[in-house]
Amino acid sequence: MPLKTLFLNPPSFENFDGGAGSRWPATREIESYWYPVWLAYPAGMIEGARLLDAPPHHISAEETIQIARDYEFLVLFTSTPGFPGDIRIAQKIKEANPGIKIAFVGPHVSVLPEKSLKACPVIDFVVRKEFDHAVADYAHGKPVEEILGASYLKNGSVVHNADSAQIQDLDSLPHVTDVYKRDLDVTKYNVPFLLYPFVSLYTTRGCPAQCTFCLWPQTLSGHPWRKRSADDVAQEMAKAIEYWPNVREFFFDDDTFNIQKARTIELCAKLKPLNFTWSCTSRVTTDYETLQAMKEAGCRLLIVGYESGDQQILKNIKKGATIERARQITKDCHKLGLVIHGDFIMGLPGETRATIDNTIKFAKELDVETIQVSVAHAYPGTELFDYAVKNGFMVADEKMLDDTGHQLAHIQYPGLPADEILSAVHRFYDEYYFRPKAVFRILRKAAFNGVERRRLYKEAKTFLKTRSMRNKWVKAKREEHDSATVAEPEKA
Repeated sequence: MPLKTLFLNPPSFENFDGGAGSRWPATREIESYWYPVWLAYPAGMIEGARLLDAPPHHISAEETIQIARDYEFLVLFTSTPGFPGDIRIAQKIKEANPGIKIAFVGPHVSVLPEKSLKACPVIDFVVRKEFDHAVADYAHGKPVEEILGASYLKNGSVVHNADSAQIQDLDSLPHVTDVYKRDLDVTKYNVPFLLYPFVSLYTTRGCPAQCTFCLWPQTLSGHPWRKRSADDVAQEMAKAIEYWPNVREFFFDDDTFNIQKARTIELCAKLKPLNFTWSCTSRVTTDYETLQAMKEAGCRLLIVGYESGDQQILKNIKKGATIERARQITKDCHKLGLVIHGDFIMGLPGETRATIDNTIKFAKELDVETIQVSVAHAYPGTELFDYAVKNGFMVADEKMLDDTGHQLAHIQYPGLPADEILSAVHRFYDEYYFRPKAVFRILRKAAFNGVERRRLYKEAKTFLKTRSMRNKWVKAKREEHDSATVAEPEKA
């Protein structure tokens, strides 16, 4: 029998959407959780394993420690914002269960294995990048010295085993929805712009795009694009529809639908007969014919990464997109009846007060259904991190999160301090949503659907609370800055 293994997305800040599936690990303005897809794959490879996703299930640190007493091997997915708290819970688990072996996985330890191991001696090893087979092999008895991709301490020194090869045959991996069915409660997952309840999964790994800020391809999955067969995806979806007849939407959280047109057309042909509603991510480069095939196959919504309304900023971050192309995909989606959730980022390289104004104006021109405005975070291992450090743009304390887990601006530029970037996030939301057209959309949705009405009311309360907290932080930072710049009296 393999080691009794617990896969853990650990508890952290209240409502913290941890790194096991989130692109921006943080507590959201509105409570939302993504599925721990990365942990689900190896959790399906080990008999007797359990996937514990603590945050959405509201499982406390104390409860997690108690659960871990019954296991021999712990695999914990960590993130840069969550790492300080994650090592504290790992220490508590080791105290409660001294015989347990602990492995950390995820982008943070992939990029900083030596620093991570020295920060927390109770970690037995970390696995760099893709970790599916590594942790499964260890659970089945392979010694850590033979685990490809592993780093560990030996006689006080860090040993880095050779890298593992990227997984090419994705069809050989378990279906994550089988693990969800076994271990998770799908009603605990909420993302405001998706239909509730929803289930998300991947159909590919890797992304060939070169966006300098994007965490996953630069730290964990790599840039080479690997895809599951359309038959394998359709097989999983057929099962998932049977598992959860009350799930209103499935979400493909990868770049399946905008990298290879032929692949998208083939996949849509397989999904269409299943007659279900789904959504996915998309770049602005997806053309009309592809969008039409997606719509006909049941697609409802696209998450589109616009990022900025300034062409130079798009060039700076190597987005491989243009403002005009962004306008075109928006026009095409409106024509086809596809809903868009637009993603924007404040504080990318080249940001100024003028580019912030331009981006807000651009977003209002696009007039998509909903938006998300994030603060640019420079994660270790990304090109954005190297750029910010090299040019001295990181703020002094480099804090990504406040004391409640919400995003803080930790990059600033000459003439554009961090507090102003954070303040711009709230101004963006205010100017976008307090327009007559946007207000009408919200009221219309609330008027005809009681579930949506209650959901919108709860989300509005949460957002306003977060907004108030952040405004206090901005005010405190400005007062701190003003007092620090008061000129000293001249000496006689």
